[in-house]
Order: sequence, then C-alpha cells, then structure tokens
Amino acid sequence: MSEGSVVQATRKWVEDVVVGYNLCPFAKRELVRDRVRFVVSEADNEDSLLQALQTELLRLEDEPETETTLLIHPHVLQSFADYNEFLGAADGLLTYLDLEGVYQIASFHPDYQFADTESDAAENYTNRSPFPMLHLLREASLEAAIDSHPDVDGIPQRNIDLMNKLGAQKMRDILHSCMQASENTGE
Repeated sequence: MSEGSVVQATRKWVEDVVVGYNLCPFAKRELVRDRVRFVVSEADNEDSLLQALQTELLRLEDEPETETTLLIHPHVLQSFADYNEFLGAADGLLTYLDLEGVYQIASFHPDYQFADTESDAAENYTNRSPFPMLHLLREASLEAAIDSHPDVDGIPQRNIDLMNKLGAQKMRDILHSCMQASENTGE
C-alpha cells in the first residue's frame, strides 16, 4: 500500500470514527483547522521507529502551528503485544529528550486490546486504527481542552457504551471500509 493510501485510510478513520462518533471531542476542531500532521514512517524495526518518533517530537517543537501528529508505522510492531511493550521505550524517549510533560503519546493499533477485555470486545475499537500508530499530543493543549469540556471524566465510559451499542462487527466493517476507500482510489 502506498504512503498516500495509508494516509487516506487513516484520515478516513479519523473523520468517520474518531470525529464521526465523537470518540475524541477535541479532534474535529484541529482536523478542520488542518493542524493534524499525518506521517507515514518507513521504519521496519523498533530502533528506526524510535528515530522517526524523535524526529516528529522535535518537529512539533519547531512547528507550533502543528497541533498534533499521527505517526503511522505500517511496517513495524504489527503484533499488539510488541507494540504495547514498545510504548515504554516511546515514553522513555520523551524523558530522554526532556519532553515529558510537554508531549503525551496516545496509542492506536489494529489489534488494540484493553487490559481485562476479550480480544473481540467492541470497546477495544475506541483505540483500534487501520495501522499501528503513535499519536503525539501537546499536553498544554490537551489540558486546555479538558478544562473547557463539561464532562471529560465521562468520555471513556460514553465511548465504551457507544462501541458496545454499535458492536464489534459494525466496527470491523467500518475499519474495513476505511481501508477499502483508500484502495479504491488507486493511490
């Protein structure tokens, strides 16, 4: 799949799932303002992914007009267990770069599974994406958005309830449609 197709599938997922179902009430504004950077890493091992992560963190430091970055890495960490383990190294990089508290890394993966859930549980789809990715967020912006939201503590349970209502099969179909849309454009 081409880089353009990966970005297109991911953008469709953000639009249709994250924004469309209001899983993140803060996402639409930044997407509409074109302040979300979609980056496809060619990394094929964890070391090169850490290098790509460092590059994107430093880029955010240099480009305040970019609010957030989705670092999509379709060639590495296909196993959710390996991906989940890698998150410790990603957080370690934040510490090493003295950016802990400045940025936060949110995690999305096609096989995302919350602790104490079954792998096929619908609620896992709140964090299931077309490809493995790391979402780099500015903590100050996140805190400001949280402060302005009337019920930030209710968001996770509302999302779980919504996913359970929609069901795992519908969510699988939606993810599949995101992939299909990018394949059908011929990019």
